[in-house]
Amino acid sequence: MRTPLGMIALIAVVAASGCSRSDGLKDIRSTGDGPDEFAIMPVKPLTAPSDYAVLPAPTPGGANLTDPNPTADAVVALGGRASALENTGVPSSDSALVAATSRYGVPANTRASLAQEDAEFRKRQGRWTRIKLFPVDRYEQVYRKESLDPYQQTDQFRNSGFGTPSSPPAGE
Repeated sequence: MRTPLGMIALIAVVAASGCSRSDGLKDIRSTGDGPDEFAIMPVKPLTAPSDYAVLPAPTPGGANLTDPNPTADAVVALGGRASALENTGVPSSDSALVAATSRYGVPANTRASLAQEDAEFRKRQGRWTRIKLFPVDRYEQVYRKESLDPYQQTDQFRNSGFGTPSSPPAGE
């Protein structure tokens, strides 16, 4: 009597473990209310300046000398200048491009309005995807109608006479 009961229990455990969430890579919402452990970065060690008469001006709300800057550190490690990363405006070689793209005006709140429109779109499209019976990719569900088939687009451009780069085989 114990062997069949043990087999039933084992099958139930295996079946229940198959319902676990195995791939949450695209669902990046936080599952807890604690701090983000990946947002904490160690600071550089404090050092005494070589000349106390020439100190940098304080920058309230700005960066400190001990704040980490991984991108600048990588540029310096590869032989570049960290000052090249400072945003000094639009280079003169790109002024014609900026003039052409902003000829009809540039709204000041582009990112905020785009985020709001995207949230409203996901809310409208994801009306029936809020039911969580099974772990699914919500992003793919909401944007399914907005996606393109790359092979169909390539064929369409090639048939129109445009030169297109080679594409990987469709089964890859």
